[in-house]
Amino acid sequence: MASYAKDPRCAAMAEALVPLLRRTCPQDAGGYGGYYQVNLDDEEAAGLGGVELIRAAMRKAARQLGWKVTTLGWIGTRHGTMVAVQDKREVPDEYRAVVDAAMNDKLRAALHKVWGEPGPAPVQRGSVPLMMQEFRAAVAPSGT
Repeated sequence: MASYAKDPRCAAMAEALVPLLRRTCPQDAGGYGGYYQVNLDDEEAAGLGGVELIRAAMRKAARQLGWKVTTLGWIGTRHGTMVAVQDKREVPDEYRAVVDAAMNDKLRAALHKVWGEPGPAPVQRGSVPLMMQEFRAAVAPSGT
C-alpha cells in the first residue's frame, strides 16, 4: 500500500478536514466522541485521489485533533464510495454522559428513519448528508 504521508493532496485535504472533524464532537464533550463519514460517487472519490488517499487525509486530520482513530473505506457500496473515521479514545468520566447522550440521539434519529415513524426526525447534528456537503465544499478550493 502506498504511503500518502507526504502527498500534498493528502496534506491539503487533511487541513481542510480538521475543523469538520472537530465539529462532529458533541458539544461540551472535550473533543471526544467524534465520527466523520462521507459517501461519494465512485468517480468523484477517484477524482479526489481515491479511497486510500481520502482515508489517509481523514486519519491525518483526526490525529491532529489527538484522536486515536479507526478508519474504513469501501468502494462500490450501494452509496458509492464510503469513507469514515472515528475517535476511539476512552472517554473520561466527566464527558461520558455528554458523549453517550449524543450517541443516543444519533441512534434515535436512525431508528426514526428506519421505522418510518411519522413526523419530523429528531434533529441530528452531524448527519452524513450534511457531512458530505461540508466535505465537498472544504476540499473543492484546496486543489485536491
